Amino acid sequence: MTAADQISSVAGRSGAPATAGRARAAGRPRTSMTARRHRAFYLFTSPWITGFLLLTVAPMGYALWLSFTTFDGISPDWKYVGLGNYRELLNDPVTWDSLGRAGLFAVTSVPLSIMAGLGLAVLVNRPLKARGVFRTLLYLPAVVPPVGAGLAFKLLFDQNSGASNGVLTFFGVDAVPWLADPYARYVLLMTVLWAAGNVMIISLAGLQDVPRELHEAARIDGASAWRTFRSITVPLLSPVLLFQTVTGMIASVQTIMPLLLAPLGDTSGITTVPQSNYLYMMHVFAQYFALGRYGYASALLWVLFVLILVVTGLIFKFTSGAVFYNVDPEAKKK
Repeated sequence: MTAADQISSVAGRSGAPATAGRARAAGRPRTSMTARRHRAFYLFTSPWITGFLLLTVAPMGYALWLSFTTFDGISPDWKYVGLGNYRELLNDPVTWDSLGRAGLFAVTSVPLSIMAGLGLAVLVNRPLKARGVFRTLLYLPAVVPPVGAGLAFKLLFDQNSGASNGVLTFFGVDAVPWLADPYARYVLLMTVLWAAGNVMIISLAGLQDVPRELHEAARIDGASAWRTFRSITVPLLSPVLLFQTVTGMIASVQTIMPLLLAPLGDTSGITTVPQSNYLYMMHVFAQYFALGRYGYASALLWVLFVLILVVTGLIFKFTSGAVFYNVDPEAKKK
């Protein structure tokens, strides 16, 4: 070994620990900063995580356990029945009828609500005078509590003293039993469309995000207003429309408004609900509070939960090619 090689070797051995020490010293602040960021993240999200575990996961787990029992909420004489409640609901025609009505209500109310909200959003997005006032007035019904809205519609469409029948009587038309079959379903649909201001606000936010340059280019090319709306506005609003479809579907199948619209009757209010408005959640409500079948009602809710997951997954699957994103989610991940 030459003298140069020996010097190089000694220098390498003496410099290695120093280099490693500097690397470890440089690594400590980075690791400490990362740890602090992790602690801050979990600190700030701990209220939500705690609430999610205590108010969502725990009740769902408890309901899942109840669905395998005959628990009625009061009597200690309950027993484990396994899948007995699920087998019963599969053979229960009332369950399937109520589920069918809920599905029909969803496929009817959700598109109408989205179209009404989008139409209102297009109107209040135009440069009109006092459009802020119109936006506020159109949005106000959406902030009315569901209980207040249900009772207001109940009074409005009462057969004997309702304002709607008062107007019909003034014009010589016989009073209509709005809160009975087959008209009750239309009153329920009107309560949903009446609160379309929530959909309007979300659609309005989406409309204001559409680049004006695209509309101006279409206008220069001679495209009509309808063609511009159909070929530019709607595709750019597709993520908003997808969001409204999913959330509207979930809300519609869980509606409990028919109970508020039911005529006065027994204390439970179940037997007074018109047959056309006896939706799936009304059946669940009847099993819980009118019959005290906590186990069977919990099984009904878990079946609804699974069905919502399946339908939501199908919606995302079949609309993946029709939804336009300004940033491709897959490209963003890369």
